[in-house]
Formats: sequence, structure tokens, C-alpha cells
Amino acid sequence: MSRLRVALLALLVIVLVAVVGGYWYARPLLLTGTGYAAHNACALHQVAGREDPGDDLPPNPLVPLLTSDVDQDGATSSVLGALSKQRAWATDGYGCTLADERPELAEPTAVTASANPYADPGEPTPSPAVEAALDTAFGQDLSSQEQQDLGTRAVVVLKDGELVAERYAEGFDRKTPQLGWSMAKSVTNLLTGRLVKQDVIDLEDDHLRPEWDDGRDQITVENLLRMTSGLSWDETYALGTPITRMLYLEGDMGSYVASQELAHEPGDFFQYSSGSTTLLCSILTDRSGVGADLPRQEIFAPLGLSSAVLEPDASGTPVCSSYMWATPLDWAAVGQFALQDGVWDGDRLLPRGWIKESTTPTSVDADGQAYASGWWVNSRPDGSLVHSELPEDAYFAQGHDGQSITVVPSQDLVVVRLGFTPSREDNRSVQLAADLVAGLE
Repeated sequence: MSRLRVALLALLVIVLVAVVGGYWYARPLLLTGTGYAAHNACALHQVAGREDPGDDLPPNPLVPLLTSDVDQDGATSSVLGALSKQRAWATDGYGCTLADERPELAEPTAVTASANPYADPGEPTPSPAVEAALDTAFGQDLSSQEQQDLGTRAVVVLKDGELVAERYAEGFDRKTPQLGWSMAKSVTNLLTGRLVKQDVIDLEDDHLRPEWDDGRDQITVENLLRMTSGLSWDETYALGTPITRMLYLEGDMGSYVASQELAHEPGDFFQYSSGSTTLLCSILTDRSGVGADLPRQEIFAPLGLSSAVLEPDASGTPVCSSYMWATPLDWAAVGQFALQDGVWDGDRLLPRGWIKESTTPTSVDADGQAYASGWWVNSRPDGSLVHSELPEDAYFAQGHDGQSITVVPSQDLVVVRLGFTPSREDNRSVQLAADLVAGLE
């Protein structure tokens, strides 16, 4: 064999080793991307009834390389049609779950809309002031590209318990379920309240995981709700961070979060963490013995949220941090339930005063914001306001890409804004609420 041929073969081997090594180095990042795409395609098709999964993929250099195939059982996504495949399985009542094999889930509790006065109400007739507020929320004053960047897809307004306004972007209507992302954390607060009322769990319960035999055994249920567990975490939505690894690489998300080291003493440090909420839900499902059906049994059925789905991971834990879908009107019903302090259709479903306590800000500094127990609030511990244009008693469920429920008890007002706003800092939800407070006086 000539020296040239030997050299070429050696070079080929080096290139192949570099390519294979590079792929395996990048594989976790690629799996994060294909996991996101598979779950997104499955849920949009099976839960939302949409056929446009590309519209909900965030700006990322990997996106053009992703392919997704949807079928009646779910969706599969890969890089270039072959690499780093991920599969999302669809299950009636539970939405979509990333897993190698179809998860085995209990028969879901039947949920009807009979208890929900907002399931299909009559068409509202907004006042000119309210119409103007909605015009701004949908960016009628902006260019076409700016409106697209703003990405408002739905606004629903309840005043004094009545629907006074609703509007939807093209391709969406009152029957289209939309992903709330971290608004699910506020629903987790309500779910916890249900179990506290039933004496299934207590806010001061600690020793929450059997493997915790160090300082983590002092973490309480309330620490998890208020984001003061002290567990190490990074909530940055980027490839390779704990939040994206949890959502797209871990089959048992609760156990993954529980394995994180203690970075701070429980109760001493605020760290916003989707991991804390998902860990809490794994504890709630374990204590109740209900499993993935828990949100349907304890929240969706009593409130009549017939569109609502809270998707589980492969172990059967509801991903209470991130994966709840519901129509805009059902999201509004969640806000109204909180406004009514957990009373629904004449029945008290939460402990008396639960919402007041849950919207009292955590005393630990929350990076200049004001966080309480699964809800963001407008009044900081020192009494200063996060949003001076809103009443001090306002509180919020907020989610990734611009989702929000704003509740203003002093105005008997609930405002839902849903959309897809990954690249614009101001989604105008605060301005919308302020305009409505003024316009509905």
C-alpha cells in the first residue's frame, strides 16, 4: 500500500472519529431539540387539533434540521430524518408523553363542562373602551411583522363573574386549547390546596423523599411552592440546562429534580424552578395514590374544565410545571376560581383563606419581583409595587412565551392573555390589564 493511500486512510479514520465523537458529544443537545419538537407536534395535533407545529418552535439554529412525523399514536422527531429520534405518545385524557414506549396510565376521570359557567357562554358585547384595550393587546397599532412578533392569540375578560370580552387571532377560537406553560404552577397551588383541605398533605410536611437523608430532608411542601427549596437549579431555557434536560431527557422528572444537590438552606434563597413544582407533583401523586389522574380528579372535574389536559412524564407524574393545556375560557375559569377563594358552584373546594395566603409574597427576595405560592403578585414584601399601573392586590399566573392570567380582586376582574411571544420582551399583558381596569370602572 502506497504511503499516500495510508495517509488518506488515516485521515479518513480521523475524520470519522471526529464526526462520531462530535455527534455523541452533541447528542444530548440534539435530543433536547427533537424532544421539544416531538412533544410539540404531538400535542398540537392531538390536544389542540392544529396542523401547524412549526409555528410553535422557538428561534434556534437546530430548527431547520428537525423533521417531525405525526400519526394517530403520537409523533416522532429527528435531526435530518434519522438522528437523535424522540417519540411522544398520545393518550386520551393525558395528552402527550415523551417515552421510548407507550406509558401505561390509568383510565382518566371523565370531565364534563356541566359545572363550568364559562364553557360556552353567549357572545359578549364589549364597550368601546374594552375594544380599544383589546386592539392594543393584539397590536393593531403595530406593523404586520411587529404584530407577528407580539403573537397575541387570545384574550378573555371576566368582570363581576361575567364574560365581557373575548378575541382570538386568525386560526384560533374559544374552542382551541392552548399551552399555558408555567401557568400550570398556579394550578398546582390549587391542587395542593385541595389535598390540604382533605388532610392528604400539609404545607409544613418535610422528609418528602425517602432518599433524602441530608439537609434536603428539611425541605417542606411550602418551600417547593414558594421556590425556596434550596435545590441547585438553572431555569434558563437553553440546550443542556437542568430545565430542558428535565423536560426532554428525563423519564422520571421528579426523581431527577430530587437528585439535585442542596445549594442553599431551605427557606433562605429564592430560585425560580420548574423542577420544584414537578417534584411537588410527584409527591402529591404519591401521597394521594391517584397518579397521573390527580389533576383531572381534583381540579378539572369539579370545575368543569372539559378541555384541560395536564400531561405526564413517562413515570406517570403530571408535569405540573409546564404542560397544561386548556381553552382560553377554561383558563379564565381557573382565574375566577382563585378570585372566589376556592368556592365553585356553591361548594368550598379549598381551605378558607387559601388564596389570600397563597398570594402573600415570600419574604425572601425574588430578584426584584414578587413571588408567592405558585403565583406572582404585584406587591413586594416591602409594600412597593412591581407594576405601579395595577392595583396592589393584583396577582398573576404567568407562563413561557407570554401566557398570563391576571386576577384583580378589588376590581372583580380576571384577564387571560395567551400567545406565542418568544422574541419580544413586552407582551402587553400588563398594559392590557391596566387598560381594562380603567375601561371597566
